[in-house]
Amino acid sequence: MQIRLLGLVTFALASFAAATPTLRSDTQCATGSLQCCNSVQAANSPAVATLLGLLGIVVQDVTAQVGVTCTAITAVGVGSDSCTAQQACCENNSFHGVVALGCSPINV
Repeated sequence: MQIRLLGLVTFALASFAAATPTLRSDTQCATGSLQCCNSVQAANSPAVATLLGLLGIVVQDVTAQVGVTCTAITAVGVGSDSCTAQQACCENNSFHGVVALGCSPINV
């Protein structure tokens, strides 16, 4: 089962395009935490809906934005402080970085 999930995650990530290659140091989130995600898409998009289903995650709002493969962006010098993909403020990143729920993309 884990091999299938890993294969699906790899396939899903390969189908997403990376976005902005820079990090704005002045970006702060009003709600949630600043994340660097490979992509941010609607929960009802086919690839994200499949991934959420495999993880057993039920999203009440089908128009909610979901970050895929996210890592926290922290203060400069501590942890990851750069992002070569999509920056987003996400409310729930408790799924070990595979997905983050309640995301709002940040356009830089």
